[in-house]
Amino acid sequence: MRAAVLHAAKDLRVEEIDERPLADDEVRLRFAAGGICGSDLSYYFKGRVGDFDVRQPLVLGHEVSGEVAAVGPRVETLKPGDRVAVDPSRPCLTCDYCRMGRSNLCRNMRFFGSAAIYPHVQGAFSETFIARADQCVKVPDSMSMRVAACAEPLAVSVHACRRGGEIAGRKVLIAGAGPIGILSALVMRRMGAAEIAITDLVEAPLAIAREAGVDETICVGTDPEKLTRYEADKGYFDIALEATGSPQALASLFKVVRPGGRVIQVGMMPPGTIPVPANMLMAREIDFVGAFRFHTEFKTAVDYLARGLIDVSPILSAQMPMSDADAAFAMAADRNRAIKVHLTF
Repeated sequence: MRAAVLHAAKDLRVEEIDERPLADDEVRLRFAAGGICGSDLSYYFKGRVGDFDVRQPLVLGHEVSGEVAAVGPRVETLKPGDRVAVDPSRPCLTCDYCRMGRSNLCRNMRFFGSAAIYPHVQGAFSETFIARADQCVKVPDSMSMRVAACAEPLAVSVHACRRGGEIAGRKVLIAGAGPIGILSALVMRRMGAAEIAITDLVEAPLAIAREAGVDETICVGTDPEKLTRYEADKGYFDIALEATGSPQALASLFKVVRPGGRVIQVGMMPPGTIPVPANMLMAREIDFVGAFRFHTEFKTAVDYLARGLIDVSPILSAQMPMSDADAAFAMAADRNRAIKVHLTF
């Protein structure tokens, strides 16, 4: 079968790889649609994500949907032909974190398309791929497979927003109008946020954010003073969410969050240690929390999409064949042209 295999930075080859047999609790899926994530872009352009270097050929891709092609002998919940959104997380289900309901922190996590462990966990940008049956959530026939593939970034956003605590009636600032930033704005609205603002360095994604219903957009690349005005009187926003992975963006949030507020870190930062204004956090009693992937929120995300409670159409920028993967990655990296690019075979 064909797969998109990364051999080194900017060396992505669509080539033949072997299929492996199914385990008893697994299903084989025919690839339907796959979104290019920020981590895929980092692997593609840099050969690494955060602290994790690509050390062997790696099939990319984890934001995927598919159709069941075959099932293992112990699988009773799925059958060939079922259309599914696929949770790329494969926790062990037995460690202490899995048992306490925080499987996103699993000590033995295997996550599609990840160089976090070695040997790497191969991803799902292949004509067929294998998942455990419990990773698959059925979607209605009315749902497009591109939308189904958005369940993963939406789940990341749902989890990040839940890490913000009580959202209803709060004023929220989001740094970064990429897929996670815009989806988080949609989730914050769903959770009852009274006011939502979003920042970015360029104008094009902010126009998409306005289309998605964000109250205020701030282009810090051309008008940084618009954000600094919110620093008056010890800050304005109750909650801020960092979705860029930029130390500079993070630093700007602490100054505009009011005393007793909360800052959520969901963007993946560069390698190494990032400074934070500890004295400001102390004196203003600002909570600084991390948000890593998701656990039960994947099913919540699929439910939101199936019931039309979250409309992801504003972020759907393009769909391209896997044979044009290099062009697709170039488009996905261009903030002026795309928010979310999907691949198909």
